[in-house]
Amino acid sequence: MNPKPLETFQRALEAGFQPVVPFHPGVDRISPLDLSAANVDLTDSVYDDLDKFNAFIEETRVRSGARYLVGGYGELRKIYGISPLFDEALRDGAAAAEPRRFHLGIDIWGPAGTPVYVPVAGRIHSLAWNGARGDYGGTIILEHGLLEYGSPGQGSPGAHWYSLYGHLSKASLEGKREDDVFTAGAELAAFGEPAENGWWPPHLHLQVILDLQGMKGDYPGVCRYSERESYLRNCPNPVGLLTFMRS
Repeated sequence: MNPKPLETFQRALEAGFQPVVPFHPGVDRISPLDLSAANVDLTDSVYDDLDKFNAFIEETRVRSGARYLVGGYGELRKIYGISPLFDEALRDGAAAAEPRRFHLGIDIWGPAGTPVYVPVAGRIHSLAWNGARGDYGGTIILEHGLLEYGSPGQGSPGAHWYSLYGHLSKASLEGKREDDVFTAGAELAAFGEPAENGWWPPHLHLQVILDLQGMKGDYPGVCRYSERESYLRNCPNPVGLLTFMRS
């Protein structure tokens, strides 16, 4: 794998970045959320019903007194059995020998309509409405490693990296097009309601990707467990982009 995108991503973290979601230190709280089999509160009845899962997430957030529940990178999750989308091969929709259950991004769970901001300057690489049940809903992929060197296109060849924002509102896609430039801190989108975000509880799926492998408007946020090592190399932990995780 070309090391340049990872090096550029790491330099971006060292140079500083803006919050991805609103957060007021000393006032707001975050709480970790474990959606692996280690969470004994996730019973089979919750796994088998998205409405119950939605209620579980919101009840957990309210009970914790947190503005956001956060977690999920590198987590093996049973919940994806709720949608046939994760039992299909990635490219052609055929049945897969091994289902996808390994999560590659960080989830920030909070109220629908929560604004999403650009942490590091970039441009829209692609955007799409992925409307299948269990999918991303509104999806925007930003390309970075460009504006740090001047205008788009002047970045170091092969050094670009990407950030994916999933489960956005449908309105988040309106009026946007590929190559639109966003400065750090600019408002990009908002958390979608379940009916427009793939029928999940409102949240942001944030994922860093070094190589999109030719994909546009989409990239796997969940992979097969047997393929986790290669996907984790291509999708480094985005926790460094979350300012509230550093406070």
